[in-house]
Amino acid sequence: MTIIHDQNYPNLDKLLWVMDKLRDPDDGCPWDLKQSFASIVPFTIEEAYEVADAIEHGEPADIREELGDLLFQVVFYARLGKEQALFDFEDIAGQMAEKLIRRHPHVFAQAEFDETEVKANWEAEKAKERADKAGGKAMLLDNIPQALPALTRAAKIQKRCANVGFDWPDTDGVFAKIQEEILEVQEELNRPHVNQQALEEELGDLLFATVNLVRKLNKDPETLLRKANHKFEQRFRQVEQRLAEQHIPLEQASLEQMEEQWLKVKNLKRN
Repeated sequence: MTIIHDQNYPNLDKLLWVMDKLRDPDDGCPWDLKQSFASIVPFTIEEAYEVADAIEHGEPADIREELGDLLFQVVFYARLGKEQALFDFEDIAGQMAEKLIRRHPHVFAQAEFDETEVKANWEAEKAKERADKAGGKAMLLDNIPQALPALTRAAKIQKRCANVGFDWPDTDGVFAKIQEEILEVQEELNRPHVNQQALEEELGDLLFATVNLVRKLNKDPETLLRKANHKFEQRFRQVEQRLAEQHIPLEQASLEQMEEQWLKVKNLKRN
């Protein structure tokens, strides 16, 4: 099979050219031609997570490849926008550049800002942008995407509120709130007849309060939970392997046997 393309294109232009060919009504790819803004959203989300995963594993070649896959998603949206006379890649890039220039007057307008003022200006510009989009009537929690992972969205809600002063002055208040939510979960569980809807609400409040502690300590809850998931997975795989070496199928192992191996794995990590 002979692949025909112009090697003289700069790389970004080449990628845009490839996208044009894929969406060509006569000679394009049938799958690509069927896609719409809505249909490729799941792929975009998946590619973003694959970038995060590649960065966590730290292999430069994988990071480069996954970033390319994510860039292709932007190129795809740009092509769809161009076909519908809405916008194109140049519009996307230009608007992004202007927004970054506007949000960084300490870099592009020679303004003198310390770190606190940089953050305050950034938030003020974002608030102004939200207000402009809403015709001057934006509310604080507008434009936080519903499609965000729940942990990330919770942290964004809390951060917005903290930026206007609705926040505990230190972590003591957050810890007290978490303890309060734990007690309320226990209270629901101790009722003679557990109200499942009320229990779900209290569990949600407990999760929200825990995210607030993570946010208060300037950490990202989604990243931390991903790391915790990975750590648990790695340890449990070792538990399963150790049981297999003793010819004990996982399904037949007792809790005591699994717990014994779990503690051994944990102690190995500490040493």
